[in-house]
Amino acid sequence: MSDKDLEPRHLETLDRDLGRFANLEAAASYVSRPLVAPGIGFVFIILAGLAAAMLLGQSGEMLIVVTAAVFGAYMALNIGANDVANNMGPAVGANALSMGGAIVIAAIFESAGALIAGADVVSTIAKGIVAPEALDTPATFIWAMMAALLASALWVNLATWIGAPVSTTHAVVGGVVGAGIAGAGFGAVSWDQMLAIAASWVISPVLGGVVAAGFLSLIKSRIVHREDKIAAARVWVPILVGIMAGTFAAYLVMKGLKQLVEVSMGTALLLGLMVGLGCWRLMIPVTRRQSRGLENRNKSLKVLFGIPLVASAALLSFAHGANDVANAVGPLAAIVQTVQTGNFNGDVAIPLWVMLIGAFGISFGLSLFGPKLIRMVGSEITKLNPMRAYCVALSAAITVILASWLGLPVSSTHIAVGAIFGVGFFREWDAERRLKKARMAVPRPEYIPADERCRRKLVRRLHVLTIGAAWVVTVPAAALLSALLFLILRQIPA
Repeated sequence: MSDKDLEPRHLETLDRDLGRFANLEAAASYVSRPLVAPGIGFVFIILAGLAAAMLLGQSGEMLIVVTAAVFGAYMALNIGANDVANNMGPAVGANALSMGGAIVIAAIFESAGALIAGADVVSTIAKGIVAPEALDTPATFIWAMMAALLASALWVNLATWIGAPVSTTHAVVGGVVGAGIAGAGFGAVSWDQMLAIAASWVISPVLGGVVAAGFLSLIKSRIVHREDKIAAARVWVPILVGIMAGTFAAYLVMKGLKQLVEVSMGTALLLGLMVGLGCWRLMIPVTRRQSRGLENRNKSLKVLFGIPLVASAALLSFAHGANDVANAVGPLAAIVQTVQTGNFNGDVAIPLWVMLIGAFGISFGLSLFGPKLIRMVGSEITKLNPMRAYCVALSAAITVILASWLGLPVSSTHIAVGAIFGVGFFREWDAERRLKKARMAVPRPEYIPADERCRRKLVRRLHVLTIGAAWVVTVPAAALLSALLFLILRQIPA
């Protein structure tokens, strides 16, 4: 290279060119980053279809089942992307778990819940909403389930994209209803079952909110407002952990051991009581050790609720996997059975590979697409600390466990968000009550303007309206889309 080539003006030109290449590489990396997650999700969907094809061999109806498996995998991804926020949002919003840690815990317990305890609710989704005998042929039933699966997946995908925590249960039930009506009229729908499900949609968020507010009231009265907060926490934190462990143990015995041995509710409750007492006793020295050297103030209490909050989040993930796997694989299981046997009126048998698609799809969905809604649920509705987040998670877990125990496909979104609202509204009520008590102690209470009182609200009212509107729209929107897809799909010969 000559001296002329090394003149300053040439070096400046070279630096500018290198800078342009660096900017181009950075821009390409920035543009391609959002495509990584969809690409991985697409690979999972293709693998689900290939797995179905390998298991069925050269069956004449292989294409139908492969298509249904693809739709089921797509729906499972969307469930993980949308509903994971309800499980891990409170723990992440309270800074008790990192985003990565929350995703790992949720993936493990979601899969376990789906595989161990998900079969009962799958049967409700597959056969309890649309009366199969009302549909004239197996082909009509197959296309109805296929349309319901695809319509609900598309709707949940749209909701996740715009950042709305809608109910995947609402979507799939609406899809089944819409396809059933399009296929055989209003008589195809089991309206008694729909009434029970609709009632649970109203009851579950209210119950979740009441239970969460009750636990928060207990924590405030027995721990936070005590003169010696640390001493009170040493007594009550082990009790709260025992309640959580006992509930989880009773549920696991009833659902997880059902395939091996018949366990009565009384026996399950007794075993749950024993486990709860054991965990209570175990947590006493743990809590004492954690509380050594802590200052007697509210901020110190957050340390003591770290373990209970992580455990309750794991419990909620297990319960969610048990309840919401039905949304992905319920229609898929019904399609597989109808194709293989030609019978669409009997009980649904759940093949293991179908449950695996639902379990792994939910885990992949939450890992790839979940963080956006986790942040929204965890921090944008009301401010959460470990104590409040623990109340939300434990309340939601108990409520969704009870629903799954009864075989009702309730909305985990309704339960968890209802619990968050319950905690926020209780804080508002408690703050107002304490303010009134303080005003009574002074001769001339301070006047607070209406706009200032509104600013001090602890729950964002906009989210109440937005989420409520999304809940209302989901069922009819999924039903209409499913009916349209059914009319298109049934033109294809089965």
